Amino acid sequence: MTTTQPAPGGTALLAGRTVARIGFGAMQLAERPGGVDRDTAVSVLRQAVEAGVNHIDTAEFYGDGTANTFIREALHPYPDDLALVSKVGAVRVGGSLVTAQKPTQLRASVEANLRTLGVESLAVVNMRRTDARPGLVATGDQVVDLDSQLAELIALRDEGKIGAIGLSHVNADQLRAALPAGIVCVQNAYSLLDRTSEPVLDVCREHDIAWVPYFPLGSAFPQIPKTTEHPAVIAAAAKVGATPAQVSLAWLLATYDHTLLIPGTADPAHLAENLAAGDVRLDRATLADLP
Repeated sequence: MTTTQPAPGGTALLAGRTVARIGFGAMQLAERPGGVDRDTAVSVLRQAVEAGVNHIDTAEFYGDGTANTFIREALHPYPDDLALVSKVGAVRVGGSLVTAQKPTQLRASVEANLRTLGVESLAVVNMRRTDARPGLVATGDQVVDLDSQLAELIALRDEGKIGAIGLSHVNADQLRAALPAGIVCVQNAYSLLDRTSEPVLDVCREHDIAWVPYFPLGSAFPQIPKTTEHPAVIAAAAKVGATPAQVSLAWLLATYDHTLLIPGTADPAHLAENLAAGDVRLDRATLADLP
């Protein structure tokens, strides 16, 4: 499958690859309440790639392999320029998500991703730390030092099973400590209304590391407000002729040239709306009016 469509949001580098700045996050294909049927998932994935998306973010623990199965069915054999990025650090056990922070578990998760996606190597693997909420928090023997985890990921990179290493849910000190491992991207919660991770973004700016914010529109967690409900965002959207979600995504693109977005959806119209956020331009006055 190939496309001649312009890259949504323009392009940036990820592990040496040129990718569209608006990619696609596969989590909702497997984790949305009520589920997503196979035909819908396959159709949305193909629509994304045909529209110029060449960066898909997934994880074996999304639906215990469901997201990866959909991706393989929709897109295999994969386009040469498609960057498949996965995440490790958790697994599904009996339907529940639990931490999987040990080096041996990280390796097993990488192998599982390779198997279900049907590839020999992943473009990037993000190590998801579980030191603090929101989300899973490691306890007992799941409290593992970052150096041990990075050593395993470096070994996997040396073996050619992963192309590059990323981090997720880390603080600035952890990122700085991990820099010698060659970190290419960071995935942290970050939005117009939740800038807790600003110190981490500053380190990314300092070292030209790709920034891949999750919860870009906020979330159901009470401490992470929804950007689309803020009056200033709604007003800005009316001013520029866009939706509040598009303004929220456009703001993220405007904050840093190496920002890569991975909004997810199982709805074709919503996908088109997300990709069109790359065409929204926020002038200085509009940016100044936002929170």
